[in-house]
Amino acid sequence: MDTREQHLIRLLGLTTRSLTHLSAAMTEMSFELMRSEDDAARQAGRRMIDHLAVISAGLDEHWQALGDFGGGPPEEPVEGLVEVELQPVDEGGSG
Repeated sequence: MDTREQHLIRLLGLTTRSLTHLSAAMTEMSFELMRSEDDAARQAGRRMIDHLAVISAGLDEHWQALGDFGGGPPEEPVEGLVEVELQPVDEGGSG
């Protein structure tokens, strides 16, 4: 692999890492929105989590492709998003 290809792989790796970090930060903020007392904010947080799960899957493909193209594992695997399933809260409560 020539130097130019190595530089391109490095650039793609840095870009993918930045996008992975950005999606992780957005996920964290989305969970904060879901703690809001405002129903619209909670719904927006849930929708954003769904969108970010799709984005995360695409980023996983980027990491895999970078590893395949570079002939080895990606330079720095980054923790991915963890998908969770939310259950509705009984706001009426009893007692």
